Amino acid sequence: MARTKVIEKTTEEKAGSFSFRIKIGENEAEIRGTYDEVTKTIENLPNMVPNIQKALESLKPKTIATLTVKTEAQPKSASEEPAQGFPKISATTNCKEAILKVLGTAWGKWRPRTVEELKEVMTVNGLKYSDRILSESLNTLANKGMLRRWNTNTGFVYILAEDKNADLGEEQQ
Repeated sequence: MARTKVIEKTTEEKAGSFSFRIKIGENEAEIRGTYDEVTKTIENLPNMVPNIQKALESLKPKTIATLTVKTEAQPKSASEEPAQGFPKISATTNCKEAILKVLGTAWGKWRPRTVEELKEVMTVNGLKYSDRILSESLNTLANKGMLRRWNTNTGFVYILAEDKNADLGEEQQ
C-alpha cells in the first residue's frame, strides 16, 4: 500500500509540473506546464517552430563581417612593371625597418600588399633580402601587432596596423 501512495504522488507531480526541452541548431526552448498542456503544445510544435526560429534569429547578434580584398596578379619579373610606381625609401639597418618604411608610404597605405609586391619594392630600392628573411620579418611584425595580415586568393597581404601608423611617424622624426 505504501508503494501505491508513492506512485500516486509522482503522477500528481507530473500532472502539476511537466517540462519538455528541445534544441534547434544553437537555440534551445523549454516548455513547462501540466502534462496535458505540454503534450498539446508538442502536438502543435511543427506549426510553432518557424515562428520560434524567426523570433530567435532577430535576437542573434550580427557579429559576422566579411572583408574582401582584391589583389592584382603580379608580373613575373620586376622589369615588366615600371619602377616609378614603387616608393623610394631611405637606407635601412634591417628588413623589418625596410618593411615598415615601405608600408608607411602612400603606396603601402592605400591597399594591403602581397609578399611579391614587397619583394619587388625591396629590389627596386637596392635591398637584397632572401625570401626567408622577408617572410620571417613579416611574420614577426604581424605577431607583434605592427602589421595586419590576412589570406586572400593570391596569398597573404600586409598593411600597417592602424594604431602603429602614428607611432611610426613619430619614430622617424
